[in-house]
Amino acid sequence: MAQGLGERVQRFTLKNGLRLLTLERHLSPTVALYIRYRAGAADETDGKTGTAHLLEHMMFKGTRTIGTRNYLREEKILHRIEKIGTALDREKAKGKAAIQSLITTLTDQLTTLQKEQRRLTLSNEIDRLYSENGAVGLNASTGQDLTTYQVSIPANRIELWARIESDRMVHPVFREFYAERDVVMEERRQRSESDPDGKLREGYLAAAFSCPSYRRPILGWPSDISRLDMAYMERFFKNTHAPNNTVIAVVGDIQPSAVLKIVEKYFGRISSQRLYPAALTEEPRQYGEKRVDIIFAAEPQMIMGYHKPPPPVFADYAFDIIESILTRGRDIATFQNTRR
Repeated sequence: MAQGLGERVQRFTLKNGLRLLTLERHLSPTVALYIRYRAGAADETDGKTGTAHLLEHMMFKGTRTIGTRNYLREEKILHRIEKIGTALDREKAKGKAAIQSLITTLTDQLTTLQKEQRRLTLSNEIDRLYSENGAVGLNASTGQDLTTYQVSIPANRIELWARIESDRMVHPVFREFYAERDVVMEERRQRSESDPDGKLREGYLAAAFSCPSYRRPILGWPSDISRLDMAYMERFFKNTHAPNNTVIAVVGDIQPSAVLKIVEKYFGRISSQRLYPAALTEEPRQYGEKRVDIIFAAEPQMIMGYHKPPPPVFADYAFDIIESILTRGRDIATFQNTRR
């Protein structure tokens, strides 16, 4: 009898708590690799929304050994950038009471330091290392509960992946923090504020949940994003990106025992940490229908949803079938074509 897909998955747990899942599929000499942390937007504190998503961006900026020409010199400049950037944010937060001349002075100082720091860096070095070794699909995503990093590489480059990713887990460097924060602000404008789908979904989630953890947008609220600071992000990273909060999945042209040996070599030496999961308030029972109207210059749209238990509760699978029947069948496709 042929084995099911789940039965072919081999599971390992390292001494530091990191879990490894492997699946042999000798269809091509390639491997797909995923690293998933059990941490996301729901783990942020109030006033710091968007931290998990911005951290995802920052994890591509390199490490102490990747992306730098001289880290000892660069580190000193990075400390000064954080100090000036924090002072600038605090002054801007005063609103009308802010001293404009001080804002101008701090902005000029920050710009000068950023230029000095860029001369010591190699931009997009992680991307370059992967690309030159045949990798494709380098990407990441942030959800309410999970953050995932993924890439597909030739099967003989697994050790390179382990070298890069274990270094990112221990020694990431938050280069271009304030510039990337502006990038995320622009991403929010495009995906939430000027996009009807994003605008509607954000309003829908804010109405659907009473407790704050899941009603907040993953990208964060604008006022929070504009004040995100490196110190809080550092704490968030250390509290969540630990081996005992991590699952690695490796699928492709592999020998599980060989993969385990590589993962133990690079990730096994990373110390586990005491985890501080967010104190999530239980969502109270809903006693009636909730509605929210979003006024926007776009074609009419509607979202309709229902609260359901989360996985791995078995009822969640029943809801998957219901969703498929209601949204993915042939009748739905015919209805959509008729509307057009």
